[in-house]
Amino acid sequence: MSDRIAIFIDGSNLYHALQANFKRHDLNFSEFANKLTGLRQLFRVYYYNILQEPAQWPEAYRDQQEFLDNLRKTPYLEVRLGSTKMAQGVQVEKGIDIMLATDLLHFAWNNLYDVAVLVSGDSDFAYALQAVKNMGKHIEVAYFERNVSRDLLDVADNRHLLNRKFFKGLWSGKRRTRGKRPVVRD
Repeated sequence: MSDRIAIFIDGSNLYHALQANFKRHDLNFSEFANKLTGLRQLFRVYYYNILQEPAQWPEAYRDQQEFLDNLRKTPYLEVRLGSTKMAQGVQVEKGIDIMLATDLLHFAWNNLYDVAVLVSGDSDFAYALQAVKNMGKHIEVAYFERNVSRDLLDVADNRHLLNRKFFKGLWSGKRRTRGKRPVVRD
Protein backbone atom coordinates (compact mmCIF):
# COMPACT_ATOMS: atom_id res chain seq x y z
CA MET A 1 0.00 0.00 0.00
CA SER A 2 1.40 3.40 -0.93
CA ASP A 3 1.94 6.25 1.50
CA ARG A 4 -0.90 8.72 2.05
CA ILE A 5 0.26 12.29 1.42
CA ALA A 6 -1.12 15.47 2.96
CA ILE A 7 0.17 18.74 1.50
CA PHE A 8 0.08 21.90 3.62
CA ILE A 9 0.61 25.13 1.66
CA ASP A 10 1.52 28.41 3.34
CA GLY A 11 -0.25 30.46 0.66
CA SER A 12 1.30 33.83 1.44
CA ASN A 13 4.80 32.35 1.58
CA LEU A 14 4.27 30.55 -1.74
CA TYR A 15 2.76 33.60 -3.45
CA HIS A 16 5.63 35.91 -2.44
CA ALA A 17 8.29 33.33 -3.30
CA LEU A 18 6.77 32.72 -6.75
CA GLN A 19 6.64 36.47 -7.33
CA ALA A 20 10.24 36.99 -6.14
CA ASN A 21 11.70 34.03 -8.04
CA PHE A 22 9.62 33.90 -11.23
CA LYS A 23 7.58 37.13 -11.38
CA ARG A 24 4.42 35.02 -11.74
CA HIS A 25 1.92 33.12 -9.64
CA ASP A 26 -0.32 31.36 -12.17
CA LEU A 27 0.45 27.95 -10.70
CA ASN A 28 -1.71 24.97 -11.63
CA PHE A 29 -2.28 23.67 -8.10
CA SER A 30 -3.60 20.29 -9.23
CA GLU A 31 -0.44 19.57 -11.23
CA PHE A 32 1.71 21.01 -8.42
CA ALA A 33 0.12 18.57 -5.95
CA ASN A 34 0.51 15.69 -8.41
CA LYS A 35 4.22 16.42 -8.78
CA LEU A 36 4.76 16.56 -5.00
CA THR A 37 2.73 13.36 -4.52
CA GLY A 38 4.41 11.33 -7.25
CA LEU A 39 3.23 7.71 -7.30
CA ARG A 40 1.91 7.91 -3.76
CA GLN A 41 -1.71 8.47 -2.73
CA LEU A 42 -2.87 12.06 -2.19
CA PHE A 43 -5.06 12.44 0.89
CA ARG A 44 -5.70 16.17 0.55
CA VAL A 45 -4.10 19.57 -0.10
CA TYR A 46 -4.68 22.36 2.42
CA TYR A 47 -4.09 25.94 1.32
CA TYR A 48 -3.78 28.60 4.05
CA ASN A 49 -3.90 32.36 3.54
CA ILE A 50 -5.54 35.54 4.75
CA LEU A 51 -8.75 37.00 3.41
CA GLN A 52 -8.14 40.45 1.93
CA GLU A 53 -10.16 43.30 3.41
CA PRO A 54 -12.73 44.36 0.76
CA ALA A 55 -13.14 47.89 2.10
CA GLN A 56 -9.43 48.60 2.36
CA TRP A 57 -8.17 46.78 -0.73
CA PRO A 58 -11.13 46.37 -3.15
CA GLU A 59 -9.07 45.40 -6.21
CA ALA A 60 -6.92 42.95 -4.24
CA TYR A 61 -10.10 41.51 -2.70
CA ARG A 62 -11.70 40.98 -6.15
CA ASP A 63 -8.52 39.40 -7.51
CA GLN A 64 -8.26 37.14 -4.47
CA GLN A 65 -11.90 36.06 -4.74
CA GLU A 66 -11.37 35.10 -8.38
CA PHE A 67 -8.21 33.19 -7.43
CA LEU A 68 -9.93 31.43 -4.51
CA ASP A 69 -12.96 30.51 -6.64
CA ASN A 70 -10.61 28.79 -9.10
CA LEU A 71 -8.58 27.21 -6.31
CA ARG A 72 -11.72 25.72 -4.73
CA LYS A 73 -12.38 23.87 -8.00
CA THR A 74 -9.12 21.94 -7.56
CA PRO A 75 -9.86 18.31 -6.61
CA TYR A 76 -8.90 17.31 -3.05
CA LEU A 77 -7.93 20.87 -2.08
CA GLU A 78 -9.37 22.77 0.85
CA VAL A 79 -8.93 26.49 1.40
CA ARG A 80 -8.43 27.71 4.97
CA LEU A 81 -8.60 31.47 5.47
CA GLY A 82 -7.48 33.55 8.41
CA SER A 83 -7.88 37.25 8.99
CA THR A 84 -5.73 40.34 9.22
CA LYS A 85 -5.25 42.91 11.91
CA MET A 86 -3.77 46.39 11.79
CA ALA A 87 -0.66 46.66 13.98
CA GLN A 88 1.14 50.01 14.00
CA GLY A 89 -0.44 50.92 10.67
CA VAL A 90 0.59 47.67 8.97
CA GLN A 91 -1.73 44.82 7.99
CA VAL A 92 -0.53 41.54 9.57
CA GLU A 93 -1.71 37.93 9.33
CA LYS A 94 -3.58 36.54 12.32
CA GLY A 95 -3.77 32.84 13.04
CA ILE A 96 -2.55 31.34 9.76
CA ASP A 97 0.53 29.61 11.18
CA ILE A 98 -1.46 28.29 14.15
CA MET A 99 -4.21 27.02 11.83
CA LEU A 100 -1.71 25.17 9.64
CA ALA A 101 0.25 23.73 12.59
CA THR A 102 -2.97 22.61 14.32
CA ASP A 103 -4.19 20.78 11.21
CA LEU A 104 -0.75 19.25 10.68
CA LEU A 105 -0.75 17.85 14.23
CA HIS A 106 -4.46 16.94 14.40
CA PHE A 107 -4.41 14.97 11.14
CA ALA A 108 -1.19 13.18 12.16
CA TRP A 109 -2.69 12.29 15.56
CA ASN A 110 -5.77 10.87 13.79
CA ASN A 111 -3.54 8.93 11.38
CA LEU A 112 -5.01 10.55 8.27
CA TYR A 113 -1.67 10.67 6.45
CA ASP A 114 1.73 8.97 6.41
CA VAL A 115 3.74 11.82 4.90
CA ALA A 116 3.26 15.55 5.44
CA VAL A 117 4.57 17.87 2.73
CA LEU A 118 4.95 21.46 3.88
CA VAL A 119 5.20 24.11 1.18
CA SER A 120 6.85 26.95 3.07
CA GLY A 121 10.19 28.31 4.14
CA ASP A 122 8.94 29.63 7.47
CA SER A 123 10.92 28.44 10.51
CA ASP A 124 7.80 28.83 12.69
CA PHE A 125 6.69 25.38 11.51
CA ALA A 126 9.87 23.49 12.49
CA TYR A 127 8.71 22.52 15.99
CA ALA A 128 5.30 21.28 14.77
CA LEU A 129 7.02 19.27 12.03
CA GLN A 130 9.34 17.70 14.60
CA ALA A 131 6.32 16.76 16.74
CA VAL A 132 4.68 15.07 13.73
CA LYS A 133 7.94 13.30 12.93
CA ASN A 134 8.06 12.05 16.54
CA MET A 135 4.62 10.46 15.94
CA GLY A 136 6.22 8.26 13.29
CA LYS A 137 5.19 10.32 10.27
CA HIS A 138 7.56 11.36 7.50
CA ILE A 139 8.17 15.03 6.77
CA GLU A 140 8.93 16.63 3.41
CA VAL A 141 9.57 20.31 2.83
CA ALA A 142 9.04 21.99 -0.55
CA TYR A 143 11.06 25.19 -0.56
CA PHE A 144 12.67 27.97 -2.58
CA GLU A 145 16.44 28.14 -2.15
CA ARG A 146 16.51 31.80 -1.09
CA ASN A 147 13.35 31.60 1.04
CA VAL A 148 13.90 28.77 3.51
CA SER A 149 14.86 28.36 7.13
CA ARG A 150 17.71 25.99 7.97
CA ASP A 151 15.50 24.66 10.81
CA LEU A 152 12.93 23.38 8.29
CA LEU A 153 15.54 21.66 6.17
CA ASP A 154 17.07 20.03 9.25
CA VAL A 155 13.77 18.44 10.35
CA ALA A 156 12.80 17.25 6.84
CA ASP A 157 13.15 13.60 5.85
CA ASN A 158 12.98 14.64 2.20
CA ARG A 159 13.26 17.98 0.41
CA HIS A 160 11.80 19.35 -2.82
CA LEU A 161 13.72 22.31 -4.23
CA LEU A 162 11.19 24.55 -5.95
CA ASN A 163 13.22 25.91 -8.85
CA ARG A 164 12.61 26.63 -12.52
CA LYS A 165 13.09 22.96 -13.43
CA PHE A 166 10.56 21.81 -10.81
CA PHE A 167 7.88 24.22 -12.10
CA LYS A 168 8.31 23.32 -15.77
CA GLY A 169 4.85 22.38 -17.05
CA LEU A 170 3.07 23.47 -13.85
CA TRP A 171 1.93 26.94 -14.97
CA SER A 172 -1.72 27.47 -15.87
CA GLY A 173 -0.84 29.91 -18.63
CA LYS A 174 -3.01 32.64 -17.13
CA ARG A 175 -0.72 35.49 -16.15
CA ARG A 176 -2.14 38.58 -14.56
CA THR A 177 -0.58 41.99 -14.84
CA ARG A 178 -1.59 44.77 -12.52
CA GLY A 179 -4.97 46.25 -13.38
CA LYS A 180 -5.65 43.92 -16.31
CA ARG A 181 -7.81 40.85 -16.65
CA PRO A 182 -6.03 37.49 -17.11
CA VAL A 183 -4.71 36.71 -20.57
CA VAL A 184 -4.68 33.10 -21.74
CA ARG A 185 -1.53 32.17 -23.63
CA ASP A 186 -0.80 29.08 -25.69
